Amino acid sequence: MTDVRTPAWRPTGLVWSRTGVALEWLSPVGEVRASSLDLGSRLSLQVGPDRLCVGLWWDGRHVPCAAYARIAAEAKSGQCGSCAAIARSRSVATDTRLDDPREFAVYLAHHGSVVKVGITATERGPARLLEQGALSSLFLSAGTLLSARRSEALLTTALGLPQQVRTARKRAARLAPGTASARAAALTDIATQAAGLDWPPGQRRTSAEPVDHTPVYGLPDGGITPVLELDPLRAGAAISGDVVCRIGRDLYLTSPHGLTLFDTGLLQGWALSRADDGTPLTAQTTAVAPPRTPAPETGCDVLF
Repeated sequence: MTDVRTPAWRPTGLVWSRTGVALEWLSPVGEVRASSLDLGSRLSLQVGPDRLCVGLWWDGRHVPCAAYARIAAEAKSGQCGSCAAIARSRSVATDTRLDDPREFAVYLAHHGSVVKVGITATERGPARLLEQGALSSLFLSAGTLLSARRSEALLTTALGLPQQVRTARKRAARLAPGTASARAAALTDIATQAAGLDWPPGQRRTSAEPVDHTPVYGLPDGGITPVLELDPLRAGAAISGDVVCRIGRDLYLTSPHGLTLFDTGLLQGWALSRADDGTPLTAQTTAVAPPRTPAPETGCDVLF
């Protein structure tokens, strides 16, 4: 535990909604605010002296970390182990809230060479698809949480659809995402196969059409190929560049050295301040390895 901390604005991560994406912040007094990240906008930030746990959200309310725990620069998340464990205890993904009374939808998410199945609270709309960086999606049904879980398991077992896709595979798909029409055809074909299964009770089928998410991200059909990737941040570094694409929790920024990929999970919890727009990028970077085909996921591959 530490009682000495820098009073500063600290980002908690990217937040997707129906209208776009914003970078969410905790103010020095614990208020939660958000700043939009429009395509073409300038990101100019100065990294402060420390990185602290951002706490957790409980029933829609932010709860600060009781220990104000310090977070290592290399950590991919701004939560300490204790806060992450508490958050998982309330997570639908870990099946600890099967009594959740909300309506849940079953969806297909297209990630380039693989389509996954998942569930999300219907009230969240497309946010779950956008925050995971799905290129296109299709909603299959809606109903109770337990029936949604059973339907998800059915599609995994019967059609071989995975329930998770690795980050490396998602990023590889952005190099050559193909066309919206090709992804829509693949999703429609899988939906037709799913319709022939013995669907669990408690889920009503929907007649939704495939939705292409790439325009929201700013991802062109020709793909996006970064030449650099930002390393874990260090105190005193500057982050700068124009936002040309934002997808999942990744940002793609222009820089004098070339297009740069930035995993915003590395940003969470740092004390940050605004830098002048002309401030150069001084954060350390690593050259991105040449594109290669990632190892296959366990599940259904959709090849074009």
